Amino acid sequence: MEDIFELIGTYQYSSEAIIFKGKLESEGIAVFMRDNYTVDANPLYSNAVGGVKLFVNSNDYLKAKDIISQVSQYSLDDNSKLLKCPNCNEEQIDMVTSIKDLKSLLAFIFSMLLGALPFYSKYKYKCNKCNFEFN
Repeated sequence: MEDIFELIGTYQYSSEAIIFKGKLESEGIAVFMRDNYTVDANPLYSNAVGGVKLFVNSNDYLKAKDIISQVSQYSLDDNSKLLKCPNCNEEQIDMVTSIKDLKSLLAFIFSMLLGALPFYSKYKYKCNKCNFEFN
């Protein structure tokens, strides 16, 4: 009998994929990652290869989709509650990096020249509904 695998999700970085892989494996579902080594070798290749992909056996697909839907894709506070936007009170908040001052710009350029990830960056939260940024 031939195993048929279905794509369960794609992620920008392997660290994100590993979180979902661990959750699925803890529920007894075998998960296979693809393109994680390529993205780990150079994170800028992530868009070129379509990100890190997770596959599950087609027999486990519906159960895996249900498990992944229980994991929040938005930022949580220290009490594991979804963050709320101070502007519109929406709960769809993502953490973003920003380059807004000279120090972060120079650090970004220097790290790109070295082929490394930026070692100095500021993080903010951004609402997906109203695009309001806050600390």
